[in-house]
Amino acid sequence: MQEAIEKTLEEIRPMLALHAGNIEFVGVEGGTVKVRLLGTCHGCPLSDLTLKAGIEELLKERVPGVESVEAVD
Repeated sequence: MQEAIEKTLEEIRPMLALHAGNIEFVGVEGGTVKVRLLGTCHGCPLSDLTLKAGIEELLKERVPGVESVEAVD
C-alpha cells in the first residue's frame, strides 16, 4: 500500500510544484493517509480543497484501502 501511495504522490508533485508547493508522505494508519503539505501549499487557503478534492480522490481511486487523507504539521 505504501509503495502505491508514494507512486501516486510522485505523479501529483509536478502539479503542486507549478505553484511552488510540494507534499510529503508521513505514514498511513488504517485507511487514513497522513501527508505534510510543503512550500506554498502549507497554509494556503485552498489547501483543504487540494487535499480533499484532488489528492484524496486520486489516492482513493488508485490505492485500494485508502479511505481518507489528512494533513499533519
